[in-house]
Amino acid sequence: MPIAAHLRRLLLAPLAGVALSQAAQAHPHVWVTAKAEVAYEGGRVAGIRHSWSFDAAYSAYVTQGLDTNGDGKLSPEELQGLATENTTNLAEFAYFTKLKVAGREQAFADPREARMSMEGDRLTLSFLLPLKAPTAQGRGVAALEVYDPTYFVSFSLAEGADAVRLPGAAAGCTTTVTRPKTVEPAVAEAGKSMTEAMFEALTSASNYGEQFANRAIVACP
Repeated sequence: MPIAAHLRRLLLAPLAGVALSQAAQAHPHVWVTAKAEVAYEGGRVAGIRHSWSFDAAYSAYVTQGLDTNGDGKLSPEELQGLATENTTNLAEFAYFTKLKVAGREQAFADPREARMSMEGDRLTLSFLLPLKAPTAQGRGVAALEVYDPTYFVSFSLAEGADAVRLPGAAAGCTTTVTRPKTVEPAVAEAGKSMTEAMFEALTSASNYGEQFANRAIVACP
């Protein structure tokens, strides 16, 4: 059950007791609390390590039937197939991730180290998103954005100092995090509300969700 390519179809069904009419009217449909690490290797930016925790309703829905041994718990082994499928299908949406280093947008290689865990009632997906070619940041700036261009999934960077970490970065590097000022879709025109049909027509190229992007600026001396 991928969270990108098939997400719209999946969430038209009731979610853990949420009525279909409510799910169809609301936007976004999935809420994610995100953490990220800008991974450095040998002084170069090498990739982004993501950790995404999904809301309880989606977590319950997407994990139905995965407790194969019937012990009432979901192990990382039982969740591995879902983790692998999710990260593979996220390629359609560029992994909801945009990274610029020294003003140049970076290209990502295939994700690695995909894992899932169930913590309480929330499912967490973690994976490494490597760059196709590690790049030197030097004294430049690295700018990370995390968002869904269709705004079907709402991303919020976690609170606290560990929202975006810099393992392996040079001494003195600092991070400034900016979260979206609003969490509801803007009104296109005065007196005209956004309809579900409008959202259904959005594609990754529409980039409507950019206005709700979470941003982290990494500056190194």
